[in-house]
Amino acid sequence: MDASTLTDPGSPDAGLGASRRRVLQTLRAAATPVGVQEVCDATGLHANTARFHLDGLVTAGLAQRRAEDRGRPGRPRMVYQATATEDPAAGMRSYRLLAEMLTGLVTHALPEPGPAAVAAGQVWGRFLAQRPAPLQRVDAHEAVRRLTAVLADVGFAPGPAQAEPTTVAAGAGRSTASGGRVIPLHHCPFREVAVQQRDVVCSLHLGLIRGVLNEVRAPVHADRLDPFVEPTVCLAHLSPLEDQPNGPGVDQQVPPPG
Repeated sequence: MDASTLTDPGSPDAGLGASRRRVLQTLRAAATPVGVQEVCDATGLHANTARFHLDGLVTAGLAQRRAEDRGRPGRPRMVYQATATEDPAAGMRSYRLLAEMLTGLVTHALPEPGPAAVAAGQVWGRFLAQRPAPLQRVDAHEAVRRLTAVLADVGFAPGPAQAEPTTVAAGAGRSTASGGRVIPLHHCPFREVAVQQRDVVCSLHLGLIRGVLNEVRAPVHADRLDPFVEPTVCLAHLSPLEDQPNGPGVDQQVPPPG
C-alpha cells in the first residue's frame, strides 16, 4: 500500500464534517476565547456534541484549550480559541494511518473484537446523546429525530427514516408489517478504515446508535447495521423495543464482509 494513501489531506481543516467546521468557524470569529455554552449558542449543538468537536479540534491542532483566567473564587471553566492558520505544507497528518493501526490492534488483540467495539460505541453514543428530562416521555418519532441529529453531527449524512419493508411471517403464509424503521446513512466518515476493518468499525457505529437510543430512553432498538449495501450507503435497522424480549444488548454484531 502506498503510504501517501494513509495520510490526511494537506489543508488542516480539510475533511472536517459540517458540524465541526461550524465549531471551528465560531472559534475563528470570536475575539476572545469562548466556552462550550457560547459554542452551543452559536451552532445549536448539544453541549456534549460541542465538547466532542472542540476536543477533536484541539487534538487536530486547530484549537487550543485552557482554563479561563478569573479573579473570583470557584473552579475556572475551560475556554477554547482557534490556533493561527498554519502552512498546509508545514506538517503532514496521518490520522488514517493511526486508525488503521489501532483497529488492527483491536482485531488481533481481542478474542471477540465485534462485541467489544459495540460496547465501546454505546458509551460514546450515550455521551453524545441529548438526554431528555427525567419525566419526559420520548416516543419513537422523537427518538429517531434525536438519533438522526447525532448521526448528522458525527458526519454520517443520515436520510429520513423509512418504514421497514413488509415481511412474510414464517409458516403463516401471510404478509405482515414489521413496525420497524430503516435509517439510510449516506456517508461513512471512516469509510477507508471501515472497508479494511469492518467488524470493528461498523460494530462501533452500531454501538453508537444503540447508546444514543438507550440514553434518550427510546422505545426502539437498533437490531443491526447493514454496511455498504450500496457503495456509499449503509442501513441502520430499528425495531420496537417490545419486540426485543431481552432488551437492548451488546452482543449483536454487524454482518461479516460478503
